[in-house]
Amino acid sequence: MSARPLLIAPSILSADFGRLADEVRAITVGGADYVHVDVMDGHFVPNLTIGPPVIRAVRAATHLPLDVHLMIEQADRWIDEYADAGADLICVHAEACPHLHRTIQAIRSRGKRAAVALNPATPAGAVDYVLDQLAMVLVMSVNPGFGGQAFIDGVLPKITALRQEADRRGLVLDIEVDGGVKVDNIDVITRAGANVIVSGSGIFATKDYGQTIAELRRRGEAARA
Repeated sequence: MSARPLLIAPSILSADFGRLADEVRAITVGGADYVHVDVMDGHFVPNLTIGPPVIRAVRAATHLPLDVHLMIEQADRWIDEYADAGADLICVHAEACPHLHRTIQAIRSRGKRAAVALNPATPAGAVDYVLDQLAMVLVMSVNPGFGGQAFIDGVLPKITALRQEADRRGLVLDIEVDGGVKVDNIDVITRAGANVIVSGSGIFATKDYGQTIAELRRRGEAARA
């Protein structure tokens, strides 16, 4: 399996939006590697969240890279907006982008790292022909739209298949997992081949964010050893 570093990306979908800047600063001080930002449009997924103005506010609150996950239709129209707002990594859904290669090129043309997300029922092969253009593949381990859902165990073979294919091609590829990730299941996720871990309620519903991030990292690393 790949020796890519293990990175923890708290999802602010589960943060207290009334004190969002403080929440972002808390995970920054607590040892997070990325800030994961879920953008939902009420069309591609059944929820509405945030847009570029909130991304700008998060950008101002942390030095950490912003991992912006666009769960939206017509993502091409919004690449420049999110790039300008401060996204470092922009992730689009394979299922929502009919011209996926073009979308990836648009992200990269702005100097941003490109990622593609796969819903639970979408096979790993959906990114076969663009894998060498990506910094990361995001494997959704819940059906996207709402936080606090239970992890879908059936995605584990997909994580492993993606890691094995990336290694076979000699690609430097991060594999991220988002949905239902907590301290008690991170071991099976990292053992499968993931190295970027998104956790929302698994971090923000705990009393000590730093302690939880450290425990996620400890258990995740131990499972990869």
